[in-house]
Amino acid sequence: MNIVLDSENRVEELNMKDKYAEAMIELAEKDKNVLAFDADLLAAIGMFAFREKFPERTIDVGIQEANMCGVAAGMAKLGFIPYIHTFGAFASRRMYDQIFMSGSYSKSNLKIIGSDPGIAAEYNGGTHAAMEDMALMRALPGMTLIDITDTVMLKDIMAQIKDIYGMFYLRVIRKSVNKVYKEGSTFDIGKAVTISEGKDVTIIAAGYCVSEAIKAAKMLEEKNISARVLDMFTIKPIDKEAIIKAAKETGAIVTAENHNILNGLGSAVADVLVENAPVPMEKIGVQDIFGEVGPMSYLSERFELNAKYIAAKCEKAIARK
Repeated sequence: MNIVLDSENRVEELNMKDKYAEAMIELAEKDKNVLAFDADLLAAIGMFAFREKFPERTIDVGIQEANMCGVAAGMAKLGFIPYIHTFGAFASRRMYDQIFMSGSYSKSNLKIIGSDPGIAAEYNGGTHAAMEDMALMRALPGMTLIDITDTVMLKDIMAQIKDIYGMFYLRVIRKSVNKVYKEGSTFDIGKAVTISEGKDVTIIAAGYCVSEAIKAAKMLEEKNISARVLDMFTIKPIDKEAIIKAAKETGAIVTAENHNILNGLGSAVADVLVENAPVPMEKIGVQDIFGEVGPMSYLSERFELNAKYIAAKCEKAIARK
């Protein structure tokens, strides 16, 4: 792992979908076995450039996500490396039985990309807001779960998983996100990134919530509260060592995720804590309700996922010590 933080934490100029397409083209240029599967969302994920360059390796199955998974699994058995994309709600709920049977149970080699998870679904509304995708995928043996933080991480992780045989599920926001890491940073799958050190409380965040956790730590600093921030981008296998260390050294934990508070990052962290180092813990996440229509600015407030609420939960966890 070679991490360089972007201290400004500002919105990236390049959309995540553009970086996805760029990374896919680079992978396909290096490896003739890389295939791009989609379910009528090539425009949504910016893959027209890939299709123009590699038409024979672009498989758009139309609006039949479950079939896409089965076809991709068949191609994987022939030695190809399929990257499967659709919205997170479809990549999880709609494809789940095929992922189980043709993917995990069959010990296949599929790279599944679920875009616009949680509140990133915005105007597509509650039907498309995947608040439970990580919970579903976490229950599948052999599945690696990654909640992508920014474009730098996206490019590095996509390149890594090409050469790792197995089942992967990546959550990816399509639009611009805050840049957390500088170009050239590399990441170890299964190992948390320490964004900042702290002694009073640890914020363990993933995906969209990482940049909000950084903001929360700065808000707490103004109150003389020292917050450690961990980017737990790999939800499974989770970094138990980092969680236990944080619990013992800071004595309080707050998790932050763009997902239902049930069976996602918060639950995974709680499993580690209760078995190894019980400390006061609070969860930031969607409170077991469905999504709504609106921009992320509204939805982050509606579901209490932003820095203000993370900071408040930190104070509550500290008070419980």
